[in-house]
Amino acid sequence: MNYIRTLKRIRQRKTNYHKRAAVLLSHSPFITIKISNQNVASQLVKPTLTGDFIITSVHSRNLTNLGWKGSLNNLPACYLTGFLLARKSLKTGIDKAILYIGKDVFTSRIAACVKGMIDGGIKIPVSEESLPEENRIKGSHIVEYANILKSDDDRYKTIFSGLLKNGLEPEKYESHFEEIKNKIHDEFNNNSISNTDRMVDINE
Repeated sequence: MNYIRTLKRIRQRKTNYHKRAAVLLSHSPFITIKISNQNVASQLVKPTLTGDFIITSVHSRNLTNLGWKGSLNNLPACYLTGFLLARKSLKTGIDKAILYIGKDVFTSRIAACVKGMIDGGIKIPVSEESLPEENRIKGSHIVEYANILKSDDDRYKTIFSGLLKNGLEPEKYESHFEEIKNKIHDEFNNNSISNTDRMVDINE
C-alpha cells in the first residue's frame, strides 16, 4: 500500500486548510485567539499573497499595565483582552473582521474574547447565542462564590490567595472589571496608535 504524504502542519494538527482557504478568499482581516493555561493572546491579521501581516496584537499580560489584578486567562480576562484588541484595531481604521481559530474548539473563553471585540467596536459575524452571558463576563460567579466562602476564612484565603496577593478582594471583582474596561475605553478613545501597532510581517 502506497504511503500518502500529508502537509507537515496537517500532521501536527496546526492548520485547517479548508478554513484557511476560506479566510484567504474572503480578503478580510481575521482574528486569531490562543489561550494557554495561564494567558490569552489575540491578533488582528491581514492575509496577503506574500504572507500574513499582524496589524495589531494583545496579550492578557498587557492588562496588568492597566492595573488589572485578576486572572489572566478566565472569562473576564478573555473579554478584556478582546476589548483591548478592538480598541487598538479601530485606531488602524479596521472595524470588521472574521474569526479564524483553525483546528481549535470554540470554547467559552474564546467566545468571551470575541464578545469583548464586538463590544469594543469590531464587527465579527458570530451567533449571539454562542456568546457568554454578561454576568459571567464581569465575574459575577466569582463574587458569588467568594460570598459563599466568606464564612470559612481558611478556605477563602486558600482559594483566592492569588487575588488577595495582588490586592484584590474577590467580592470586588465586578467593580474592578468595570474599572479596567472603562480605562481601556478612555485610553484608546483619545490616544493615537503607537509604533508597536504598525503592520508586521509574521513570516519574517
